[in-house]
Amino acid sequence: MDEELRSLTERLRQESHGSAAFDRLLATEHHDELAEVLTAPGQPLWARELAAFRLGLAGDRRAFESLVLLLNHRDAPRCASAAHALARLGDPRTARAAAALATNELRVAYALHPVRLLTDLRAPESAPALITTLERRLHPHDPYRRVALACVEGLGVLGDPRARRVLKEALAHPALAEAAVRALALIPQENEAG
Repeated sequence: MDEELRSLTERLRQESHGSAAFDRLLATEHHDELAEVLTAPGQPLWARELAAFRLGLAGDRRAFESLVLLLNHRDAPRCASAAHALARLGDPRTARAAAALATNELRVAYALHPVRLLTDLRAPESAPALITTLERRLHPHDPYRRVALACVEGLGVLGDPRARRVLKEALAHPALAEAAVRALALIPQENEAG
């Protein structure tokens, strides 16, 4: 069993109090049954999350909207599960949605998982969104250092030469300096722009 699925299953089993409905959603192989949970009124959050996650892993794009909403949820485990499923969904809208969430200053407290998802996706939107998000985190006393660190690490993984400037600026921040040195080292020298 996928580690993220195991973790989600344990968490949602507790939320559902081990209900028969939980066991049914976990066991069903019928995508239509799972998709119906996403649109039926009055469904508990745990049921919607389980259905969206399972559909996402199966590549069923009916899960997209629900997974994006969960990616921006206040509960970090829900965000992590949604990011995991979105990375496997294969929907071309995913990178644009993750970039919008990562760069939304009103929701920056929840940007960690969208940033990590953008790194995993390696989409055209990934580096520009991470650069923008990191630039905004480089002012004194910014409370979102984990988001900034995820951007620095992600930019290193992406290896995009456009990130050099902001990574050099990150060197001046003690909490980010070591990661920025590593990220800069991962950007190929032959692609260096000035």
